[in-house]
Amino acid sequence: MNTIAGKHDASSNIVDISGCDENGRSATNRRSALVASDAEEDDILDLGFLPKSTHRDGSLYRNTHSWKRMYNVDDCSESNFYEARLPDPTDCDIRNGECIRHQPNRVLQIFSLKLAELTLDLGPVELYGYIAVRDYLDTLRNYVVNISRDDPIIVKQGSLIDMAGPKRGIDLISSILVEYDMRIKVGEEERDDYQLIDGVTDIDDVGPWNRALKNRIQGDCGAVDLTIARVDDAVMANIEVAVSEVQSSFHLRLRCFIGGYNEGIRLFNGTVGESRHLKRSVVAVVDGSTLVLKFKAASGPSGSAERCCSFQADTHGLDTQEIKTDFGLISVKVTWSTLRTRLIVGLE
Repeated sequence: MNTIAGKHDASSNIVDISGCDENGRSATNRRSALVASDAEEDDILDLGFLPKSTHRDGSLYRNTHSWKRMYNVDDCSESNFYEARLPDPTDCDIRNGECIRHQPNRVLQIFSLKLAELTLDLGPVELYGYIAVRDYLDTLRNYVVNISRDDPIIVKQGSLIDMAGPKRGIDLISSILVEYDMRIKVGEEERDDYQLIDGVTDIDDVGPWNRALKNRIQGDCGAVDLTIARVDDAVMANIEVAVSEVQSSFHLRLRCFIGGYNEGIRLFNGTVGESRHLKRSVVAVVDGSTLVLKFKAASGPSGSAERCCSFQADTHGLDTQEIKTDFGLISVKVTWSTLRTRLIVGLE
């Protein structure tokens, strides 16, 4: 397996929504509950959820709380905001050799989702539903997972849940909402299914948590763990991977690592049988640090090969690399952008 060298082509509001508690449960006083060193990897922060925020009883859509109106929770549309992915944006404002319009931002990065607990002795289960994030860029759902009941995934306790998103970066300039409704399919009708997790949790940007933290959402039949981090001075890596010249069917696992964090992000884990594009992924990376992609290709239990490629994060630009393997040619394209465009007023 050989790697071909790449090329680089291109040069608040603070909102408190967690103070109310009508039914004895709230998302307040969570962040201070976790004080741990990096060595204490098993520490898990138990996330609360906002009152009157469940889907099955319809309480989420009764607009009795201000946060529901602020984040337009009755609008179930998917976010249509996408950061610019042009390597050379046309609206730059260059001052002293630096673009002051496109600057790094504070972003939330989700590293993984895991089915942490099942309280029912069911073995592998068919899981469906969604987890989405709402931020102040447009307050619409930015899906992390979105699985239909007609096409559930099969997982067991301890399994990672493959993330289909987010499709854009998650702005952490103020509090964000994590909205979820995930169920276990057990019968012919939806009403017979078990509720895994249901509700809304708020996450703010307060506190020294510039490292990956494990957070748990407890539900009726189990729990889901989210590993997340606040990434300051972040730019967005829009990662596109294509596989061509496929010689034979093989299994491919793709993970990425961002500078300063030990946790990896699984971008793809499946079989490649023909030339294809893998899903586009968006990852937050500290400006100037290194993004590393690790590929593991295998045709069976006996033979596998692992290689990696790396890129330096920037506010603009396009990087490409190609990896030749015995199974096919893997082409990687990373387009750099920023999540927000700064409004420049009165600067001459």
